[in-house]
Amino acid sequence: MPALLEGKVVVVSGVGTGLGRSVAVRGALAGARVVLAARTESLLTEVADEIRDLGGTAVSVPTDLTDDASVTNLAESALAEFGVVDAVVHNAFVQPPHERLLDAEFETVRQGLDINLLAALNLTRKLAPALERSQGSVVMINSMVLRNQLPNFGAYRVMKAGLLALARSLSVEMGPTGVRVNSVAPGYIWADRVKRMVEKQAAQRGVDPAVVYAEIAAGTDLRRLPEPDDIANAVLFLASDLARAITGQCLDVNCGHAHH
Repeated sequence: MPALLEGKVVVVSGVGTGLGRSVAVRGALAGARVVLAARTESLLTEVADEIRDLGGTAVSVPTDLTDDASVTNLAESALAEFGVVDAVVHNAFVQPPHERLLDAEFETVRQGLDINLLAALNLTRKLAPALERSQGSVVMINSMVLRNQLPNFGAYRVMKAGLLALARSLSVEMGPTGVRVNSVAPGYIWADRVKRMVEKQAAQRGVDPAVVYAEIAAGTDLRRLPEPDDIANAVLFLASDLARAITGQCLDVNCGHAHH
């Protein structure tokens, strides 16, 4: 793994078993000291132990990203431990039920906005002074739902469109202070969630899961689905100095499932 982030401190929100873990682990392999944030402490401990076993440095901060005091604690803990923050990766999300936007429970949409949109704004605001001092970077994880027309993703599409607008707006506001803000939009990620979906569809149809996978992958130029590490590599690039002239952009990582 190239040392793209050697000596940098990276805060990763929404660390779990999929993309969040991959960003954290590969960030550590790239030389970063990583601050892990999520609600579930056991997952944080597991990922932190994995990073330490690889020779990296990781600190776990259990965080409810919808609670202002908890977010303040995350920011303060990161700075107390390392003194600087060079990058923050917003990966926390919740996917609303698959249903028409017109039928969605209003409170469910509101709660989704809290974690999928407002949490990223709040954490960025808390870390803005530190990011300005380090001339740092913000990367927000978006989704190919921005590009497609799949039905029953209306609420999620609204939230992710808002997140894209947030990233672009923060790029305009923070750019003059030297802070870059970008987005990464994955397609289907070949990890636990999508694997379960494929297995469920295969069971319902009485076919091998490889058949369902091939049908989905046929919609991509590369005839495969990206894995978490593929997405993480793009995130680390945008967080690194190699991307020092890139801001306000959204990089699609979907094996050609949609063009932008």
